[in-house]
Amino acid sequence: MTSRHETKVGKLIDHLFRQEYGRIISYLTSVFGLEKWESMEDIVQETLLDAYRNWSYHGIPDQPKRWLFKVAKNKAINFSMREQKRGSIYEKFITDHSDEGEDELYLDREIEDSMLRMIFACAAPELSDINKILLVLNTLCGFTCREIADALLMEEEAIKKKLFRAKKEIREKGIKLTVPAGRALKVRLHSVLSCLYLLFNEGYNSSHADQVIRKDICLEAIRLTKLLINHFQRETRPRALLSLMCFHTARFASRIDDRGAIILIRDQDRSSWDRELIGLGIYYLSEASEGPELSAYHLEAAIAAEHCKAESFENTDWQYIYTLYEKLLEIKPSPVIEMNMAIVMSQLGDIAGAIRQLVSLETRSKQLVRYYLFFATLGEMYYLHNRPEQALAYFEKARSLTRSQQEKDLLSEKIEKIKKA
Repeated sequence: MTSRHETKVGKLIDHLFRQEYGRIISYLTSVFGLEKWESMEDIVQETLLDAYRNWSYHGIPDQPKRWLFKVAKNKAINFSMREQKRGSIYEKFITDHSDEGEDELYLDREIEDSMLRMIFACAAPELSDINKILLVLNTLCGFTCREIADALLMEEEAIKKKLFRAKKEIREKGIKLTVPAGRALKVRLHSVLSCLYLLFNEGYNSSHADQVIRKDICLEAIRLTKLLINHFQRETRPRALLSLMCFHTARFASRIDDRGAIILIRDQDRSSWDRELIGLGIYYLSEASEGPELSAYHLEAAIAAEHCKAESFENTDWQYIYTLYEKLLEIKPSPVIEMNMAIVMSQLGDIAGAIRQLVSLETRSKQLVRYYLFFATLGEMYYLHNRPEQALAYFEKARSLTRSQQEKDLLSEKIEKIKKA
């Protein structure tokens, strides 16, 4: 039987896995070489297992992050010694990393850019876009295959196969995961932005069973995007992406009630929205608008800005938002964007048209068949259209597809409301 202490240790390990896994791997590979990536993965996983065993028996250390870093570092040194690689890299590592001030060294200086460098390394041109994203999300961000599947609207088994093939391709073709420089760095920016976008989305709309929002993931995506802005002063896309993140983060406090249940945007307390973050979002969107480029990030940020600027849900400029979605669909064709357009259509008074659009999507899109929010949206449309039987069926379908208990609870409330009517 698992004790309360072991449960506490398990939750802490899970949190640190999310927060530190990719950072430690990135740092160790920056010292020992990217060709040792898989070995560093094994070392960090072994370190986390050691932490669970040690902390369950001896108690949690005062500085758990430092404990993980120190143990992983020592394991990496031992690995290097076994391979008889005591060359300049090893000697420099020993010389530059005394125990004194090690925590500050890890948290503040040495680790700061290493994860971003690794993300650029994973964006090797020899790899397909999907394989780049899979490597970053799984290896550096610690996403499970199930979480990646939910984020990309794909089957979990397909993700496992693609990830296996990606790593096999790197080994067999001898693809060098090196950090590029100059013009080559800019070529990879598109893939890196895609990874950070997905990273933030997984935190904001978490596929985790117990957490609707995972703030640590969102904040890490924001931190890395800020680093991109420092490196790419003339690029507008990173600023547009950061603007989008600011607008969404500004509404964190209003999205969840005291029970942990989801609050839909129409019912959110707008006075609790972070006005400073909204101001930052407007600032970065203004900076992003200075150049001629109009990316999907620009348009999504503009849509989020309209929601944040509206005094109430009813006073939202839905017609302008629909126009922005039309432009977004041209740049980034996606069934999810079409679904959102149908939702906006209903806000403009055409609920029947919104239902026709969604039913058409249901037959055309294979991606949406496992997306709970699509079926929840159809349920809501049928409910508003006074067709409770269809609404009930779609709400039940949506409930069966989500792993989040909070989302299940919200859908159960809607189902019970219909049954009692």
